Amino acid sequence: MRNTYITPDTAILAAKAGERGLAFESKVVNQAMQYRGTEMDPQTARAIELMLRGSSAPAPNDAELQAELSAILTDMNGQYGAGKYCNAAGECRELQELESILAESRDYDELLDVWQGWRQVSPPYRKQYQRFVEIANQGAVDFGYKNLAELWKGGYDMDSHTFTIEARGLWDQVKPFYDELHCHVRAVLSDTYGADKVSLDGPIPAHLLGNMWSQTWDNLYPMLEPFEGVASLDVTAALKAQDYDEVRMAKTAEGFFTSLGLPALPESFYQNSMLKKPRDRNVVCHASAWDIDNGNDPRIKQCVEVNEEQLGTLHHELGHIYYYLMYKDQPSSFKGGAHDGFHEAIGDTIQLSMTPAYLKKMGLVDEVTESYEATINKQMKLALEKIAFLPFGKMIDEWRWKVFSGEIAPEDYNAGWWKLREEYQGIKAPIARTEADFDPGAKYHIPGNTPYTRYFLSFIMQFQFHKALCEAAGFDGPLHECSIYNNKTAGTKLGTMLAMGQSKPWPDAMEALTGQRSMDGSAIIDYFAPLNSWLKEQNKDRSCGW
Repeated sequence: MRNTYITPDTAILAAKAGERGLAFESKVVNQAMQYRGTEMDPQTARAIELMLRGSSAPAPNDAELQAELSAILTDMNGQYGAGKYCNAAGECRELQELESILAESRDYDELLDVWQGWRQVSPPYRKQYQRFVEIANQGAVDFGYKNLAELWKGGYDMDSHTFTIEARGLWDQVKPFYDELHCHVRAVLSDTYGADKVSLDGPIPAHLLGNMWSQTWDNLYPMLEPFEGVASLDVTAALKAQDYDEVRMAKTAEGFFTSLGLPALPESFYQNSMLKKPRDRNVVCHASAWDIDNGNDPRIKQCVEVNEEQLGTLHHELGHIYYYLMYKDQPSSFKGGAHDGFHEAIGDTIQLSMTPAYLKKMGLVDEVTESYEATINKQMKLALEKIAFLPFGKMIDEWRWKVFSGEIAPEDYNAGWWKLREEYQGIKAPIARTEADFDPGAKYHIPGNTPYTRYFLSFIMQFQFHKALCEAAGFDGPLHECSIYNNKTAGTKLGTMLAMGQSKPWPDAMEALTGQRSMDGSAIIDYFAPLNSWLKEQNKDRSCGW
């Protein structure tokens, strides 16, 4: 209720409910700890292990600290959801409106004003976040971990050190491709805004990348289109021309999953989901999926707008919903993704099958052009979303792990944030930032305390999953042309993995779908091979890096 009714009353209710939940979790973990090292059957051992991993916000055993932790999380989430920026002219805008300006405007000063304005939302809860870290770290200790970083990194069926190495190896596989993309985008932005604003050998100013957090760059596609006007896929225009609304868009996304032989959504999904932003109250518009009543009443919360991006987001959220539906008969301990990256990857894997041929079949584009130029254009658009995201997906939890472990002290929160953003993404703050700011908190997942490595892993695995499902479907051709739409063989393979939930360690689930027992970024390189070659040609006389 707190997500769809942000009021003082729901804050009290949510805090109390959260307090009870934290107390229950603490009780269960303490009981499970008694069985560490005890001989038991594999299924029970798996359940005990999952209980001991706890949550992203482990509550200490102390009841007062449990209450304080719940209140802090509830309040930070509410402050973010109700956030808005009022400019000097007295015009007040909520996040969605501010995001639209960043997506569409190319006025340097207007972009700077909006970028800076949204970041006024987060400093009021900087001290609350610091206190959250203190309490949750104590909770992690009570759960048997050194700190919260160790608990978070311990959720991947391997020790935290091994996981750190594994995640770094995945980034190393794809970083050279990201570097080529960064180099080309920076050159185009420098041509657009001038070398005095965008240096040809330094980081890119963060407000120029078409997104509030510079996490995806696909809104810049019109200025970066390699071959102007070739195979333009204006899905947004088609959606509007055909009078799509939020329900029809959701049903289109559902139709992809049912074409694979997966079950139809229960009618309650459309009755109980929030698909449109209410006019009469504040809500948390950040899209999310909810497993209500153990898979019997799944719902999504999304302020759907009629455009291509939101159609893709609906496919992503339904990926979560179908995971809920497929593992709903598992014991409660095993209701979850094989690891959290699996849950995030499913819907995005389906999105990779939304090829031009599929879109034509859906009546959302008029013609399909499979020329070299068309391929490069399509891959550029996707790379600005998927490849641009990878270092952002990696660095958010790098920052939190350092915060939780004490490597980044409270007095260095903002400096540590921008150091990592420059290191990983090659971007910089467009104006001076100080420790009076709290720029990490301007991203929902920080006050909402949602771990983020799952998204980095999912952006790697979705290409690995896509390749395996295309092979299962018998597709013979370039990976980027494959769509598994309406292929029941691929659907059976996907459904089998989903139904496993987290009953087995994730390498078992990975093997069930792909035949591999490790995460692998090589499918990304295969998928984007044409664009990678094109970028190298464009960059051959440029100085890349930052």
